[in-house]
Amino acid sequence: MYKILTINPGSTSTKIGLFQDTTEVFVQSITHSAEDIAKFPAVIDQFAYRLENIENFLSKQNISVNNLSAIVARGGLLKPMVSGTYQINAAMLDDLKHSRYGAHASNLGALLADKLAAEGRCNAYIVDPVVVDELAPIARLSGRPELTRKSIFHALNHKAVAKRFAKTVNRSYENLNLIIAHLGGGISVACHTLGQAVEVNNCLNGEGPFSPERAGTLPYLGTTDVREVERRIADGDKQAELVYNAMIYTIAKSIGAAAIPVCGKVDYIILTGGIAYSEQLTAKLKEYVSFIAPVVILPGENELQALAEGAYRVLIGEETAKEYQL
Repeated sequence: MYKILTINPGSTSTKIGLFQDTTEVFVQSITHSAEDIAKFPAVIDQFAYRLENIENFLSKQNISVNNLSAIVARGGLLKPMVSGTYQINAAMLDDLKHSRYGAHASNLGALLADKLAAEGRCNAYIVDPVVVDELAPIARLSGRPELTRKSIFHALNHKAVAKRFAKTVNRSYENLNLIIAHLGGGISVACHTLGQAVEVNNCLNGEGPFSPERAGTLPYLGTTDVREVERRIADGDKQAELVYNAMIYTIAKSIGAAAIPVCGKVDYIILTGGIAYSEQLTAKLKEYVSFIAPVVILPGENELQALAEGAYRVLIGEETAKEYQL
């Protein structure tokens, strides 16, 4: 079996996981205090600190990088690219080190994977970073000639969920028309057809439905936790109820709009992400959109699992690793 180490750097944590093929052995979140993170003037300056944390943890678990088949990390802000698993190379590392396309904690992923893989003499990859761009040409126009629409979304979870689901209905992802709504701190709704996300909102810059953390929505209730909002509604808070229902309404509108690229011929609508655990929210969404297509609820993100699956497809020859180019 292949041993695959996965790395997902977030703003205040570094999540790592060990998988045998695609079966989870363990998942661990290394928490970084706000005080420690504040010591570094830029995200890229956290590299040595995060590397030391990972190495210390692996040492305590008696895990040697020399026994790994591959190391795979969450991709950062890079130039737009098609979906897939990419072998980490010098061009990718240079763009990330210099934050050419933006600074984010996820930029550290490839740098950490590359360093550890060099020590273990194995391959290092990233899978479906947020900048996966498969927009149809017609979807790129914004109405402003000087501004084209950008594709920035939860590509890793969208693609992994789509491929897993396709297997459960004995279809290939490439032969399904899907609308996938990732419901989390940010919300992205995409139309997937012929294996590509041809239309999606740029959730990083606040395009599309409002969400718990983006575009100034639920925070004005003083929380970004949807569970807290639902508790307030249960206690009779009418303002919380209005905002909550408005968020669901805007998500539903985006799902409806995502049916346009395939002329309404949608096979399934998939609701995923952390908020999809809310039965109250998904029930309301289904009332709005089930007329379009059957609604399937696959909650959670499982990003480490998705990373392992991407590397595994390359290791077994199901896919060929792509090359990042300047």
